Amino acid sequence: MKNIWMIAILSLLVFATACGNEGANSENTDDGEWKPNKNIEIVAPSGAGGGWDTTARSVAKVMEDEGVVEKDMGVVNKPGGGGAVGWSYINSTNNPHNIFVSSPPLVFVPLNGQSDLSYEDFTPLSNMIADYGAFAVAEDAKWDNLNELFDDMKKDPSSVTVVGTSSPGSMDHMQFVKLAKEAGVDIKKIKYVSSQDGGALTQILNGSADVFSTGVAETVEQVRAGKIKVLGITSEERLEGEVLSKYKTAKEQGIDATFVNWRGFFGPKDMDPAAVKYYEEKFKAVSDSEAFADIRKKYGWDEMYMNSEEYQTFLKKQTEELGSLLDELGLGKK
Repeated sequence: MKNIWMIAILSLLVFATACGNEGANSENTDDGEWKPNKNIEIVAPSGAGGGWDTTARSVAKVMEDEGVVEKDMGVVNKPGGGGAVGWSYINSTNNPHNIFVSSPPLVFVPLNGQSDLSYEDFTPLSNMIADYGAFAVAEDAKWDNLNELFDDMKKDPSSVTVVGTSSPGSMDHMQFVKLAKEAGVDIKKIKYVSSQDGGALTQILNGSADVFSTGVAETVEQVRAGKIKVLGITSEERLEGEVLSKYKTAKEQGIDATFVNWRGFFGPKDMDPAAVKYYEEKFKAVSDSEAFADIRKKYGWDEMYMNSEEYQTFLKKQTEELGSLLDELGLGKK
């Protein structure tokens, strides 16, 4: 009998704890609105200093400085697996106070089989910016534009070594592949090297690699120092800025292709619609602020706000388009 009572008491405690946790994750007010009852944690699924980290910290700073949110916002770095470590963390916590920043790798990584988690396992909240790719070479390289580079690669694609910080089948690789394909290069023979330890630029400078596929912001200081030159960028139009405005787009060089490095925020799967609405409104306020406009200008980002529904539709289209490109390379999930 004593054992039966102990089991009953333990069952009640487990039930009470579960109810308490449910309440902690669902801070709905009497009028149906959701508000955080503790600080919000933004996960940057990478090390410090990269695009995810910079975006997360920039948004968090504007939210706090402009009084957009009632609670503090902290940024936590969880690098590894091309983003998969951070995604797994959010998936396991399943708490609307824990959100994360992401970009095309959330599409690429599951498509090439490196993670079982995809955007469909999370709730898209808001996209915030559009960033773009840049293709840089050493200042004394023989190419001065993308056409000269791609002409050589059409003759012998493997004669040129392309280096990036992402893994094969992800961001830096695929943005180069997309433009090379449009230019008529046999993309199956492109020689791509992944340098995830931060040594990509060194490889360009010491001649062990030829082309650096990266983000536009990562090139500015080295161009200013006269160490590298940018052959082309993936945006629709030229960007603003003392250095950035000098970068020619691929389109103005006759290569009719672009690549957008969208960057936005996601929460756990099946979030309360009231919580989604809360985050949408807060991110829209940041996107519309002068403070964030200054940040976009500083990094060469374009405004690209999307609400949750728009983001969901966009991601579905991205998955179809990028999945087709990966399959052509033989890098799609088997």
